[in-house]
This record gives sequence, C-alpha cells and structure tokens, in this order.
Amino acid sequence: MSAQVMPIAAADVRAVGEFLHSHLNSRVPAAAWACCVEVPWTVDQPNMGFMLVADDAVVGAHLAFYSERDIDGRAERFCNLGAWCVLPEHRFQGLKLLRSLLAQKDYHFTDLSPSGNVPALNAKLGFEELDTTAWVVPNLPWPPTPGSGSILADPTAIERSLEGEQLALYKDHAGTAAARHLVLTRGQERCYVVFRKDRRRQLPLFASLLHVSNPELLRRMARPLARHLLLRHGACATLAERRIVKHRPPGSLLLRSPRTKMFRSQRLQAAQIDYLYSELVCLAW
Repeated sequence: MSAQVMPIAAADVRAVGEFLHSHLNSRVPAAAWACCVEVPWTVDQPNMGFMLVADDAVVGAHLAFYSERDIDGRAERFCNLGAWCVLPEHRFQGLKLLRSLLAQKDYHFTDLSPSGNVPALNAKLGFEELDTTAWVVPNLPWPPTPGSGSILADPTAIERSLEGEQLALYKDHAGTAAARHLVLTRGQERCYVVFRKDRRRQLPLFASLLHVSNPELLRRMARPLARHLLLRHGACATLAERRIVKHRPPGSLLLRSPRTKMFRSQRLQAAQIDYLYSELVCLAW
C-alpha cells in the first residue's frame, strides 16, 4: 500500500509521538516524543519533520529540529535530522522522508545520532563525518580542596553568572528536556557547560559534554566537575569529545568506538558545527 509523505505540523505531533513510542523507543513516553519537536527557542519552523501516512495512520516519521544561528556575523539556517522510523512494510518509501527534508533550500543539515546503515546513506548524499574522537573520564568522588573553584547548578545563579552569547544560549536551552546546565567558576573566570545523560551498553551512567565555553577552565576544574557529575547526577563517567574540550582530560581513556556525527553544508566547515539546537538537547532517551 502506498503511503503519502506529509510535513509534520503541530496537530500531528501527538500521533507521531505515539508512533515513535510504539515502534522506535518505548523508553521515551509518547508525550516526550511529541513535545521534543516543539522547540523552546525562537525560529521559523517550516515543519517538524516529515511523516508517511497510510489510511489516516502514521506509518513512518523523520523528525527535524530547526534553528537560526549567527556564524561569523552571518545568519545561518540549520536543520538537525532527528529520529527516523518507518514500518517494515513501508520501508521502501522511507527514503522519501529524508529526501523531503534535504530538498529544503538554504539549510545546513546535521545528523548527530545516525545509526545502522544511515551513516553510509548520508555519505552518499553528501554528508561529511565530524571528528568525534573522545575520551572517557571516570568520575571519582574527589575530596573538595580550597581554591578549586565552585560549580553553579541553580538556574537563577546560572543566569546571573552568564552574559552575552553564553546567556543567550542558556535561555534558549533552559527549557529543553535533555540538556543539563552548569557554570564552573574560579575567581573571575566562568565556564558554561551543557551536558546530557547518555546510555552505553544500555546503562544510563554517562555524562556527554555538548558545549564548553572555556575549555581551559574546564581542564583545571576537572576533579570538582567529576565529583559533581557523580554525586549530583549519578554519572559514573564523562564522555568528552576532543572538538568540545580541546584538551585531553587527566586520567582519561580513549573511547574505542565514538558515535558517528555528520553534517552537510555548502559553505560551513566542521569547526563551525556544534551540538546545540538539536535532538541531543531536546530528547532524553
């Protein structure tokens, strides 16, 4: 049976959420799937992705997260490709969803959680891989030491401590479901950190760093951060990508199989791509 490709609108998110809960990841409630595409930042969304519909039922969906970013003084439009799921009997039509998204003009595309055969397919469609070389940092309960700095976790304190671009980033992401926020302080220095809890081998015990505004301060405050992530967030280890933290964290091990992340752009370089305004901050799984 042929299915029709349709843009996902606000009226469709409940049905799409129920579909993804039933057929992609049942750990994520249907309501969470539905809410994740209703992003809290200001952006002109042409859709929330595309879906396949047959006999008035959703049989496939490919979510999308849109944003407009200032890159080197120029407004750039991004489309982050999110969850993609199609029922087996309609699998041959699933590629129509991806092609519908990529057919949208004047967007830079990112795919930050591709799995299975999607990376190979993306490569054929012009996507490039980001360097996701990463280290695993064991989070140990290091004893506090005088002069080691402080970690702010209270939303009011975080907002008061940030300014300019970092404050704008925090306000845009404070309401997202997966992003967690900290500010490391030492003297007059600040480091805004965004991370998410991740699973490895089905264990939700890892903190993945998504944004670090001051990698040098992060390096110097590695032990207080590790203690905080362990005791306050139950993260036994931190996953730190080289492109995010710049320096190899002390006591870390090289991650053997970092997850693939990809992008497609006519003019932006890999160094201009980050992990904010994406599925990684909007959906906890």
